[in-house]
Amino acid sequence: MKQQPFFKRPTAPQPAARWVFACIAAALLGVAWAYYWRVFYYLDTRLSPLLITGVCVAGAVGAVLAALLVRRAMGFATKGALCIALCGVLFVFANPPMQAPDESVYYLRAYSISQGHFDFDATRTYPDDVAALTNALPGAWVNAHTSQGLRTDPDTGEVTAYSNAGYALKQYGEDGPVQGLADSFGAYFSRADTTPVTEPVSFLILPFLPQALGMVVARLLGLGALGCLYGGRLGNLAVYLLLCWLALKKAERYRPVLLCVMLLPLSLFMGASLSYDAYLLGCYYLMLALLTRRRWDTQTMLLYAIACVGVNIAKPYLNLLWVLLPLCLPKARFCAKGRRWAWGLAMLAGCLAATGLVEWYGTVFRYHYDVIARMGGEDVNQLAQLRFVLANPLRYLAVLVGTLYENDFFIGQLGLFGWKDMPIALLNTTGPLALLAAAVLGGAVGTAHPRENAPTLAAPAKRQGLWLLLFCLVYAVGAMTAMYITYTPVTMVRIVGLQARYFLPVFCLAAMVLAGALARRLAPALSPQRAERYALLLFAPHAALGALLLAQHYWIGPIYTI
Repeated sequence: MKQQPFFKRPTAPQPAARWVFACIAAALLGVAWAYYWRVFYYLDTRLSPLLITGVCVAGAVGAVLAALLVRRAMGFATKGALCIALCGVLFVFANPPMQAPDESVYYLRAYSISQGHFDFDATRTYPDDVAALTNALPGAWVNAHTSQGLRTDPDTGEVTAYSNAGYALKQYGEDGPVQGLADSFGAYFSRADTTPVTEPVSFLILPFLPQALGMVVARLLGLGALGCLYGGRLGNLAVYLLLCWLALKKAERYRPVLLCVMLLPLSLFMGASLSYDAYLLGCYYLMLALLTRRRWDTQTMLLYAIACVGVNIAKPYLNLLWVLLPLCLPKARFCAKGRRWAWGLAMLAGCLAATGLVEWYGTVFRYHYDVIARMGGEDVNQLAQLRFVLANPLRYLAVLVGTLYENDFFIGQLGLFGWKDMPIALLNTTGPLALLAAAVLGGAVGTAHPRENAPTLAAPAKRQGLWLLLFCLVYAVGAMTAMYITYTPVTMVRIVGLQARYFLPVFCLAAMVLAGALARRLAPALSPQRAERYALLLFAPHAALGALLLAQHYWIGPIYTI
């Protein structure tokens, strides 16, 4: 079979006039956006108007050229991977250093690995520029107690209320000064604080190898601590991109749904950070993509098993549930050598062995660490909390329902970034709409490969769909219960520490099941090929808009001292 090229070879003159017109329209949009920034955020007092306009125009025209590049690519998987790569790079630089959840910890661990240290020593220190970066940019600039307050106008002396919710301001202490990113970067470049920092409480190696490799490349190019951070993010993004491309390549159905979830701003926010959630989410999406295949041969089963073991290395125990998903497949579709239950037992043994090996390694090669404090403080007690849940199941059910209600069932928090403190309302609104649109597009009749006409997950038996929905429910409740037992004070009426990113695979699988239901009950007017084109037109701009709004909230404004 002849291999398909990645890009089209033009056989006739391209309609260049359309693209020239698109570039002109994009340039005008860039001028309008620059004017909006200058008026609404008073950028003229900080930057040259010509510089602001030039950057916005260049970005808008660059988006058109990126669309041309994607259009010339061959195959949906290649087009989707290009969109993920381009939008992911935007998130790498739109998100300030250390703002992703626990990124300061992950940065120190990956940097240590990049120096060739594959053990864990609490007394090991870092270079001065690394210490200056972590001290100046500790993460989580937007704190709850800085969202509202009173300020005195320096000219009139009038006391007025203010709100900086959702913008990059940080207050040190209850009555300390409110500072912005410019202050933090000034402290880093001036090396104002080089207090030594030591290795963090993190005992993983494999999930941080991509970040460490990116940092090695950055140091070879002569970059310092800040350059290593961005190098690590790019290395992590490369792994996320590879796994997503493989998932789109292997999927035979629901590729619009998969692309939508891969391009959700929250997915790219994590994929373009130093968090191991990048490879974790990529493995989730790969396993879900494999479920859509018409036939599960030995190669497919082996790939699923590798991804399943991979997610259990980073986050064990709860991810053992993924061992059960192949059991939901109809027997007629399972063509791998051996029986399904044998593969399930082998995956279970592999996951437990990998988990045990990682825990043994993190214990044996750990030096000079004192007793590690319980996560969440002394009020957290896992055994006491577990006994409380078992003794009061109805009350715990109320805690689950109340936590879901307070957090918009987490599907309304797909635009919540940082350490749960950077809400972008527009993305919170458009995230669920994007998933719904993906389900509609994914419900198009037929497969991505017209010669394969056998039924797949798109038209499952009702019993199979119920099993998949049951998996979603059990996984979501399991994630919430795990946080309640390990992170929440005993008997607390809400669950602490939950974030929407934990539920991304649940949302993806639920959207796939919904697409299957729509395919059975509606008469779609779209072919799968046209549905996939619409998916690219909808979800890639949505991701790019997410990066733009994230940069606006962090870097553009308001940046002032109250």
